[in-house]
Amino acid sequence: MKSIRLFVGIALLTAPLSITAQVGDSSQVSLERVFASPEFFSSRFGPARWLEDGRSYTTLERSRSGRGTDIVRYDASTGQPTVMVPADRLVPRGEDTPLVIDDYRWSADGSKLLIFTNTRRVWRSNTRGDYWVLDLDSWMLQQLGGHADEASLMFAKFSPDGERVGYVQGNNIYVEDLGTGGITALTTDGSETIVNGTSDWVYEEEFGLRDCFVWSPNGDRIAYWQFDTKTVNWFTLINYTDSLYPKIVTFPYPKAGELNAAVRIGVVSAAGGETTWMDVRGDPADSYIPRMEWAASSDEVLIQFMNRLQNTNELLLADVASGRVRTVLTETDEAWVEVVDDLHWLEGGTEFTWVSERDGWRHVYRVSRSSGELKPVTSGEYDVVSVQDIDADGGWLYYMASPDDPTQRYLFRTRLDGSGSPERLTPVDQPGTHTYQTAPGGGWAIHSFSRFDIPGMTDLVRLPGHEVARTLVENAAVRRSVAGLNRGEVEFFRVDNGEGTPLDGWMMFPPDFDPSKRYPIFFYVYGEPAGQTVADRWGGSRYLWHLMLTQQGYIVASIDNRGTRSPRGRAWRKGIYRKIGVHASADQAAALREISTRPYIDSDRVGIWGWSGGGSMTLNMLFRRPDLYHTGMSVAPVPDVHLYDTIYQERYMGLPQQNEADYRAASPITYAGQLEGNLLVVHGTGDDNVHYQGTERLIDELIANGKQFTMMAYPNRSHGIYEGRGTTLHVYTLLTEYLNRNLAAGPR
Repeated sequence: MKSIRLFVGIALLTAPLSITAQVGDSSQVSLERVFASPEFFSSRFGPARWLEDGRSYTTLERSRSGRGTDIVRYDASTGQPTVMVPADRLVPRGEDTPLVIDDYRWSADGSKLLIFTNTRRVWRSNTRGDYWVLDLDSWMLQQLGGHADEASLMFAKFSPDGERVGYVQGNNIYVEDLGTGGITALTTDGSETIVNGTSDWVYEEEFGLRDCFVWSPNGDRIAYWQFDTKTVNWFTLINYTDSLYPKIVTFPYPKAGELNAAVRIGVVSAAGGETTWMDVRGDPADSYIPRMEWAASSDEVLIQFMNRLQNTNELLLADVASGRVRTVLTETDEAWVEVVDDLHWLEGGTEFTWVSERDGWRHVYRVSRSSGELKPVTSGEYDVVSVQDIDADGGWLYYMASPDDPTQRYLFRTRLDGSGSPERLTPVDQPGTHTYQTAPGGGWAIHSFSRFDIPGMTDLVRLPGHEVARTLVENAAVRRSVAGLNRGEVEFFRVDNGEGTPLDGWMMFPPDFDPSKRYPIFFYVYGEPAGQTVADRWGGSRYLWHLMLTQQGYIVASIDNRGTRSPRGRAWRKGIYRKIGVHASADQAAALREISTRPYIDSDRVGIWGWSGGGSMTLNMLFRRPDLYHTGMSVAPVPDVHLYDTIYQERYMGLPQQNEADYRAASPITYAGQLEGNLLVVHGTGDDNVHYQGTERLIDELIANGKQFTMMAYPNRSHGIYEGRGTTLHVYTLLTEYLNRNLAAGPR
């Protein structure tokens, strides 16, 4: 390795690389253009809301008055706009400027508007703020919460009749009468450790659960989650920079094998009173309730109940008057089962849709409410990625899939009774990744489309024919800027993992690529079950940074190993159970060995980088295969899987008390003593998700083994390391300069 470092040093002295494009050269990518200017910012449409008629939608537009934002209704067929709510109707009494609309929601009858504004971030998202209601008949604007503290309300939502609003404040649930202004507390025990109507940290992060209360269809009751976190160990973050003395932030964070919060489901009258708790058996701190909803009536709720190992998901119907429950359906797997979000009620509530991998592929079924009998709606050797919409009247299921190419996504439909063959609605001459926001009834959709190297655009289409009615967002300026860049070829390919399993990959070549010469190769990796890097969709600033590196003379590539969230069947995704990091690193190494047989790959100049799980995989490759990988940049990694949270880590690894050897084998820190190449570790000290604690443990292990490395700590930055002026530009400048110093660019 010393000879490699010496060569890099000489290369930098004799031919220094520039990370800034020449002034006025629009064909060259620079860090400043990507991370410090709006040149490549793509516009997005919305937020848009389809109205119940299925033929019109509302969206936000800058007011013609020049102040604030109007809410405008559009007729899908004609494109005719009508200003439903002008910005000047959103000026609170005593103020002179309209409310800033962060989000909005209509009452069921469309007569009232709920506005979310002045928002604050709670861990991942801005879920706390102020709520206002506008009555479109009287134009009366009123703030919810009485004399509540500023920006203290969460998840406000109308009752079905639109006369009341429920919300969470201070871990309690309240209902406010819009006519009288009276506020009723439905729970009063909310505290630092008792959480009603919202979730704890780990449920939010791993189950995507934040809004944790639901109105009954008749508006008489509210069903909600309660979290009791007093058994959970608390994690501490220390902020050294924002005050004279350190600020301490603590919160419940259950690490793998530790105690979780005790979670239960309650139902309470919307007028107040005692809560009836659903009689879900077992230890509430040793199981999970990731989903709950009203069961197509106001008498029962449907609960998804998982055991601690997450290899069983029981679907429970609970009577809200008595709390008694019965099991409708049980889903099991030798590895793990997934939470089902694509559940829709059919036939007046006597059936519902369910998604299962029980035949080896992810498919949609119809389930009888009374018997639990399943009937397939989709079938075949492909995965349904998600249910897009259900047209019960027309008898159609709309869903996203890509049977022939897992790097892409398309819209299909099939008969709800399972008859006939699926019909692809996305045009065959538009390869890439498509997303849809469909209208009620499925007659219209807001459609977005992008490719690996083509920024997205959005149009309005009529379904099922997919005729374009009009373009909503063209992103013409961004597309012109990207098209004007000096770009090489992009290749999507497959490579064998050495055991007969093909792995998907992509490779970006330098613009002046010469196949008779040898180039350094730089891998972008993730590798965990939570994501997929090899996708034919616009990659934004990351794609542009990779493109800049190709302009410097690097080949940039990515490989999806087994276990990644690719629509390639159950065996692909779950064959890595209890072997996180082990099978993945073997696949990555096998792919590199195969790719290195290409004559233009310089196997003496191999680099790798990744963020989060990709940071962990970067460590794995440098530590486990130092003979293959020479330079790595690991951002926000999990060096020791014992340190990550219960729900994620145990889902894929089981409990450490039962298989400690697997946990050691999965942890990059176990192999830190084998480091030979160049390593940069980057982490935010305020990372509440992947704790800086892990990087400090890694540092200690590298020191103990006499291994030299480079590290950068970003004070108080979270997992995305973006807070603070200039942070993102600084991060990518750091990464670029480290790569240039330690992995010589250009052909030989």
